Amino acid sequence: MNRKTVLSILLLICAHEASAFVPTQFSQQLSLTQVARPQRQSCLFESTEDEPTDQWEEEESPAKEGNAVTRFFSRKDVQEDIKTYVVSLGFALLLRFTIIEPRFIPSLSMYPTFDVGDQLAVEKVTKRIKPFYRNEVVVFNPPKSFRDIITKNYGQDTAKAKEALIKRIIAIEGDEVEVKSGKLFVNCEEQEESYVAEDAEYEFGPVFVPKDSVLVLGDNRNHSLDGHIWGFLPTKNIIGRAVFVYWPPWRVGNNGMF
Repeated sequence: MNRKTVLSILLLICAHEASAFVPTQFSQQLSLTQVARPQRQSCLFESTEDEPTDQWEEEESPAKEGNAVTRFFSRKDVQEDIKTYVVSLGFALLLRFTIIEPRFIPSLSMYPTFDVGDQLAVEKVTKRIKPFYRNEVVVFNPPKSFRDIITKNYGQDTAKAKEALIKRIIAIEGDEVEVKSGKLFVNCEEQEESYVAEDAEYEFGPVFVPKDSVLVLGDNRNHSLDGHIWGFLPTKNIIGRAVFVYWPPWRVGNNGMF
């Protein structure tokens, strides 16, 4: 075997070894690349999926709350309840401001007709269509003369002085009124007053009731800050007529109101 043949064999061996090594190295790099690439793709996919999901959840939470409120008020039963409430409230306010209203008795100035804690209904319609009569019980806004006495002589605040009062009409426009010897005289005639707690211990009059006015006194004559102290009541101040007591149950009725 000459040298050329030996060299040819060696070259073939080296070429074979080189051809065997190179693909193996590339195949390893490719396999590593193929393994790493899906991992990188997976990481990228996870990052692109996770981050927006968190943002969407945070952004959608108020919307979900708003949707829940909207869904609640869109329910038919809820809408019916709201409608019933609004209609009832409107009807009650209409009654309260135009027809009848409740009142609470805070003192004994009208005892024994009313006691402390009595609740009564005050009718506000007939004052517009018929005149006021003697012996009717009325609720009214106090005149300026009353407010002045309350604030100056009794040290009460202005708000307290403006609270509505309840008294009995004992004389109307044009009447001559006098209280003497504990008895009430209207137009020189002594009045039968079964509703008073006791005879008056003061003297009053004689005076004439001016136009568009009435004179009101409390049934508890000696414990009432009424017309014999602060004067006449303008009829425009009258809120309405007391018609009946509705609470407490054992006092329901209208005894002594007319």
